[in-house]
Formats: sequence, C-alpha cells, structure tokens
Amino acid sequence: MATIFSGIQPSGVITLGNYLGALKHFVDLQHDNDCYFCVVNQHAITVYQDPAELRKNTRSLAALYLAVGLDPEKATLFIQSEVPAHTQLSWILQCNAYIGELERMTQFKDKIKNKNEGIPGGLLVYPCLMAADILLYNTDFVPVGNDQKQHLELTRNLAQRFNQKYGDVFKVPEIRTPKVGARIMSLQEPTKKMSKSDENNASFITMLDSEKEIIKKIKRAQTDSDASVHYDIENKAGISNLMTIYSTCTGKSFEEIQSLYEGKGYGHFKGDLATIVADTIRPIQERYEQLYNSTELDEILATGAAKANLKANEMLHKVEKAIGFDR
Repeated sequence: MATIFSGIQPSGVITLGNYLGALKHFVDLQHDNDCYFCVVNQHAITVYQDPAELRKNTRSLAALYLAVGLDPEKATLFIQSEVPAHTQLSWILQCNAYIGELERMTQFKDKIKNKNEGIPGGLLVYPCLMAADILLYNTDFVPVGNDQKQHLELTRNLAQRFNQKYGDVFKVPEIRTPKVGARIMSLQEPTKKMSKSDENNASFITMLDSEKEIIKKIKRAQTDSDASVHYDIENKAGISNLMTIYSTCTGKSFEEIQSLYEGKGYGHFKGDLATIVADTIRPIQERYEQLYNSTELDEILATGAAKANLKANEMLHKVEKAIGFDR
C-alpha cells in the first residue's frame, strides 16, 4: 500500500478543473492507498487573505473534499495549520535550500512579475513548506498537475540533500500525473490553465456554480470557426479542452465523442456538455450543503488532525534527532 499526500489552497471555491484534474482522482486513490489530503491554509497566506474569507474558504474546501466522495474511514482529511509539524519541518528544510534554486521556481517568478509593492518572503520559501507537507508522511508519490512538477523536483532534491548530510531519514517521493484531465484549461483562453484566480469569471466553472451559470459559461466557451468536434490540442485548443472535460466526466474516449458528434455543430455539443457538467456537479453540491454547517464536518476534521499529528510528529522527531535537536 502506497502513501499519498496532496493539498489544495483555500483561496476561493475550487473549480471544475480542480475536481476533474485532482479531486476526482483522489476518490479513486483512497481505496488502495494510505491517503493524506490537506487544506493547505498556510500556503494561502503568502498573499493577504481576509480572515473571515479564509475561515469560510477553509471550511468550504473541507466540505467539498468530502462531498466529491472522500471517505474519512479510508483517507485522512485535515487542515494544515492544525498540524504544527508542517511549519517546524519547513524551517529545517529552508536551512537546507539554496536561494538560487528558490528564485528559479517558475511560479515565484510569475507571482512577483507584476508586484509593485514589497514581495513577501513567504512567496520565496513556500516550496519548502510544500516539501515539508510531503516529506512528513513518508509519501511514496504525489498526484500533481504539470504546473507543480518543478516544486516536486525541489522536494526530491531537498530530501536527497538532507539524507546525504544526516543519513537515510526521508523517503524520496515520486511524481505522478493523470493521463486525462490532469490539466483542464480556461474556457476563454484555452492555452491557459483553468484558475479560480482568473479575473474573467467566464473562464472557469466553480463547483458551487448554479446550473444556469454552468450553461452560460459553456455556451460562451471559446472554440474555433471549423465547427467540427475533433481533438487537436495544437490547432483546436478550445474544442479539445471541452472534449477533455466531456471525456473526464463521462469516461468516453475522444474517438467516441468525435463519432457521437460527427456532422453536428458546436452548439449541439456544448448543449450536451453543459447538461453533463451540471449533472456531474449537482449531487456534489447537495452533499456539500449537508456538510458545510454540520458538526459531522468538525468531527471529521478533528479526527483527521489527530491522526495527521501522530504521523507528522513521528517524522519530525526523527529529523530533529538526526540534526542534533534532541538532548
């Protein structure tokens, strides 16, 4: 049985891309693996977060984790800030990281590109916190999208560097990305990843959007003038992205989808896709409404934090002993 860790920031309502690219796969992974799924609220504060909004978004994300099908009997769900070992190990890893390799992180360079005010130190060192998240649980592999591969490579480098200095302490995790649905793109700019932080609300579907909003956004999704439903990521990025959504929701191959819509226009295809997405999201939203204000959610998170603390503290104590922090 492999150990898996993954986390999502509570910086807004998760998108359909988050669900199809990550959470949907988490549900499958929990059956045969020891899974730790985390609401990484400490990552979120690398930029300012309104406290009330952060509190709300943290709870909302935890409820959505469960609503999509995570089973607290099979997977450990917890909030990052409730397990202090994450930040404790992060400091130790920062002391073993190099400024140059942190400055080379693509996401760091992207995030500071248009910043006119001071750059928070957390933006630079947060990959060390991400590495701590992973290494604390003896993680075998991390299911991530292509945009996070660089951070995972840094995690592997930090683990190997630490092991060379102090002995065989950390397990070096593998990187795995799902073949389909790993990267759902923007509905308006299909060469960019779908993101809840996009200023154009029409570019993404959130997991709490109404059916009316879903239909409107999919009908307005960018395609091309060819009007044939055909998968070609290079020349037909828009329709290829919509086909990826269709395929991941239904399990149908691109060839089957092409055959279904042969001779039919984009209007027909988009209408069907909107119905498929709305039908996919509806039961998740119903379960979410049951969970959000329930004591059940609090009990699950408390149990998850207790279990995560036991596992994380075991590794932290091993690390501290290796570097000489024990008396």
